[in-house]
Amino acid sequence: MVTRERPTLEAVARRAGVSRATVSRVVNGSTTVAVAIRDAVQQAVEELGYVPNLAARSLVTQRTESIALILPETASRVFSDDLFFPAVIRGVSAELEAADKQLVLMMASSTAGHDRVERYATAGHVDGVMFASMHGTDPLPGALARRGIPVVCSGRPMTPAALAVPYVDVDHIGGVAAAVRHLLGLGRRRIATVAGPQDMVAGIDRLTGYRTALAEAGLSEHVAAGDFTRESGIHAMRRLLAEDPDLDAVFVASDMMAHGALQALKEAGRRVPEDVAVIGFDDVEISRLSDPPLTTVRQPIVDMGRTMARQLLGLVGGNTDVPAAVVLPTELVVRASA
Repeated sequence: MVTRERPTLEAVARRAGVSRATVSRVVNGSTTVAVAIRDAVQQAVEELGYVPNLAARSLVTQRTESIALILPETASRVFSDDLFFPAVIRGVSAELEAADKQLVLMMASSTAGHDRVERYATAGHVDGVMFASMHGTDPLPGALARRGIPVVCSGRPMTPAALAVPYVDVDHIGGVAAAVRHLLGLGRRRIATVAGPQDMVAGIDRLTGYRTALAEAGLSEHVAAGDFTRESGIHAMRRLLAEDPDLDAVFVASDMMAHGALQALKEAGRRVPEDVAVIGFDDVEISRLSDPPLTTVRQPIVDMGRTMARQLLGLVGGNTDVPAAVVLPTELVVRASA
C-alpha cells in the first residue's frame, strides 16, 4: 500500500513561486500580502490539497480556533426533551461554523465541574467561553474574564463582580407583563403563576413581570415555584389548585412547566381555556403540539445563541465595540389555551 505524503508549506511555496514565510502568512490569515500573491498561494493550496497543521498554526497565531459553551446543568437536564438547550446550541453552532471555529460543549453542574472548566479555559485550550443557563451568583464568568479570557453570558449575570461581562438576554419582564395583561383582557381575575427558579435571572424577571401586571390591576398574587421541568409544573399547578380552587388563569414561566400544568389541570377536571386559561414562555415545539395548543411568550432562542457567539467572536478578534448588553424582544403568540 502506497501512503501519499502530506503536502507541506514548502511544497505550496514551490508551486506558488513564493517563499515559505509568505505561504505561512496567507494560511494564517494575514491581510498584508498582495492580492495576486494571496490568490496564487490559495490556488496552490487547493491544487495540492494542503491542510494546515493546527498545532503549528496555533503557535503562530496564539489561537486554538475553539470556543467553549458552558452549560451549568446536569447532562440529564441538557439532553432531556426540553428544546431550549438544543436551540441555544444550534444558534451558537451556526455562527461558529460560519467563522470556521470549533465548538466545545461542557457541562458544569458541580464544584468539580466548575474547577474543570476553569482549568481547561485558563490552560489556553479555547479562545473564549460562553455561559448559558447560569444559576445563582456564579463567580466563574467574572473570574475567567479577570484572567483575560473573553467571556459572554446568556442571561444577565447575578454576580456583581461579573456584571462587566457582556451578555445577551431577552425582555422577560415586558414579555410576561404583556401575557398577564392579555389574560386580564380576557376577563380573568384570579391569575396565578408557576414561577421559574429564583436562583436564575430568567426566573426572577418573569416573576417580576407577573407581579408588575397584577399590581397595575390591583389583584392579589398566587405563586408556586418550579424549576423549568415538566414535573415541577405538574406539582406547582396542583399546589395552586389546592390553595385556590377558583383560579381562572395561570401564567407558567416555561413551556415545559406549562405542559405539566396542562396535565395537572386535566387531572383535576378543569377545562382549558374555559375554566382556566394558560400561557407559557419560550415557544418551543411542545407549545404547538400540546392539547390545546399553548399561548406563549416567544423568546428568540436561536438568535440568542447566534448573538452570544457573535459577541464572543468580536471579543476574540479584538473588537472594542462589542456591546456590553444586548436585550432581544419577546412576542406574545396567541393560541387556543388563552
